[in-house]
Amino acid sequence: MLNALVVKIKIMIFKMKNPRSKEVFNIAWPVLTELLLGTLFGMIDMIMLGRIKDTAVAAASVAAVGITNQPLFIGLSLIQALNIGGTAIVARYVGSKRLDKVENTIKHIILLSQVFFALPLSIIGLVFTKEIMAFIGAQSDTLLVGVNYFRAIMVGFIFQSFNFSLSAVLRGAGDTKTPMKINLKANFINVFGNAVLIYGLIGFPALGVTGAGISTAVSNMIATVLLCTKLLSGKCIIKFNIKSHFKFDKNIMYNLIKIGIPASLEQMAMRVGIMIFIKVVAGLGTLTFAAHQICLSILGLSFTPGQAFGISAASLIGRSLGEGKPGKADEYGKEARRIGSIISSIMAIILFVFGPQLVGLYTKDPEIIKMSSTALKIIAFVQPFQSSQLILAGALRGAGDTIWPLVSTFIGVIGIRTILAYIFVSKLGLGLSGAWIAVFVDQFIRWILIYSRYRTGKWKHIKLR
Repeated sequence: MLNALVVKIKIMIFKMKNPRSKEVFNIAWPVLTELLLGTLFGMIDMIMLGRIKDTAVAAASVAAVGITNQPLFIGLSLIQALNIGGTAIVARYVGSKRLDKVENTIKHIILLSQVFFALPLSIIGLVFTKEIMAFIGAQSDTLLVGVNYFRAIMVGFIFQSFNFSLSAVLRGAGDTKTPMKINLKANFINVFGNAVLIYGLIGFPALGVTGAGISTAVSNMIATVLLCTKLLSGKCIIKFNIKSHFKFDKNIMYNLIKIGIPASLEQMAMRVGIMIFIKVVAGLGTLTFAAHQICLSILGLSFTPGQAFGISAASLIGRSLGEGKPGKADEYGKEARRIGSIISSIMAIILFVFGPQLVGLYTKDPEIIKMSSTALKIIAFVQPFQSSQLILAGALRGAGDTIWPLVSTFIGVIGIRTILAYIFVSKLGLGLSGAWIAVFVDQFIRWILIYSRYRTGKWKHIKLR
């Protein structure tokens, strides 16, 4: 297996001489670096919480992060639905040389995301904190330590949403380095702030998981300042003038709605399905849920190749279609899938072989290590299907085809993952392993649906105004 993997890597490096490969990789590597290190920083945050001296408080803190992430991700998914439209539209405008449309597109996205999603959802989260956490499945010990963390994250959500929107349009224009540099700076600040506020270093009080929330919110604010400074400096690929008047454009709104509504429904289906899934696992108790959260943290690392090359495919395909070159767009999609799949295969081997060691970074509890390591072996088999469907779904979104990702997510996450998880966990008593077997089946079905749609080539003929 290892010899075959080495051969594949050599072939990938050789094929980088192909200009298509280089373009895919040049856009993908900053995103991959950003996502990979961002996920690693998130893992470090979890490790810090897992190593709080009081093991009961540590387990409850890890669980609190998992509970909070579910409504947070629902909010971010709605923002990302608009951002998907923004990435596709900006890529088309860049490809067709209609650069005068880009600035106004940005203003539409920021206005819609903040007024309709970020501000209202933050207020709801701050007002109904305990009710939301309890609904998701937080036990009394998790509520005790996690309420203030939840509230801090909801404040940071406003700035995080703004950052996501700006990063999405920059990537649509082919600039993935600026978001990478800024987000890495913010993540370094977040990790440092976590260490200081969780453990009470250099004279600060030890705030535990609340300190992690405050640090995250502050780092999001700093990222907003850095992104705005860069965008307004005139040294960015996208020219933005805050003094120019906002002009409502019905064509931009039409495109955002056409791409954004299916993308929004997809993200909502994904988050609702995962929330139900989390609720099933949370019923197994705080210890098992902590193990599950550790697996999710490590799984987030394995998402990065698919996400990075999916973003690369979306940008390049959107640009190629804007140029009127569908054949070129198809080449980009296939190349992104090939490179991303090789990288995900490497990650699968790491997860399968070194699962106990990875989990051991989070906790010393032998029961959590045992449960998590078994689940990671299942996650390893998920990797090839997960990577391929993420990349090809990104390719479809870049073309403006957001219907089929919606269909695949609805069938896979709500129709398969949640039902199988309930059967395997609650009826057959397979515990955490049963939950992750359901994830494997879900990813396999979604891969079949997305791959089948991509092969039809119908996405090449989608028109935007």
